[in-house]
Amino acid sequence: MPGTEPPEIVEAETPQVACDGDGGALGHPKVYLNMGAEGFVECPYCDRRFELKAGASHG
Repeated sequence: MPGTEPPEIVEAETPQVACDGDGGALGHPKVYLNMGAEGFVECPYCDRRFELKAGASHG
């Protein structure tokens, strides 16, 4: 789709992350996500992708 921005990629130190859309009142409800064995997870609200930083422990 033209003009569509790719999702933001956030490197995380741990496989458990929280996302609130990073928009304050314009964000979304805070959700807690677990990367599991894949080493990444995407937020179901804003499509932000969290990836485990190289060398970080899978927990």
